Amino acid sequence: MTEVPAIAADLSFEDALKELEVIVRQLESGDVPLDASISLYERGDQLRSHCQKRLDVAQARIEKIRVGADGHAAGTVPFDAG
Repeated sequence: MTEVPAIAADLSFEDALKELEVIVRQLESGDVPLDASISLYERGDQLRSHCQKRLDVAQARIEKIRVGADGHAAGTVPFDAG
């Protein structure tokens, strides 16, 4: 089996999702040999995890938006990603 390359930290959510969609189509086709399917599945799992982390960071940033007494956004609080 081949080693699955690591996900680049700067890979955008959109690019990771596109790659994941290609992998899903390949796996769903049923035309991929077993060893290649396993490698594709591992890569897909890495991409899924990468996308989830990106979504979690985005959610945390959204949650940092302050809401005023009137219920409308009143500004933001600096987000500490660390």
